[in-house]
Amino acid sequence: MKRYYFDLRDGSQFIRDDEGVELPDDESARQEATAALSELTREWGGGRPQHRMAVEVRNDRGPILEAGCSFVIEQREVIALGWDQNAISDID
Repeated sequence: MKRYYFDLRDGSQFIRDDEGVELPDDESARQEATAALSELTREWGGGRPQHRMAVEVRNDRGPILEAGCSFVIEQREVIALGWDQNAISDID
């Protein structure tokens, strides 16, 4: 079993994992990183127009992978000049 460390990057915040966990192989570390990233995204409070999160995985020899995602929130302006949303139809 190898020891893997899962550092978290949430925007500009970086949390280093100094404890790590023992896992059988790199594939298990990838699965763990994916689960951790999924949890990070569920806890994200939003509010910022752009945001990046990542789980950076390393072992005793150095970095082995990064699982990351980015959120982009864009405000859309609706111009309602004579627009009737009930009149929308497919155009062939």
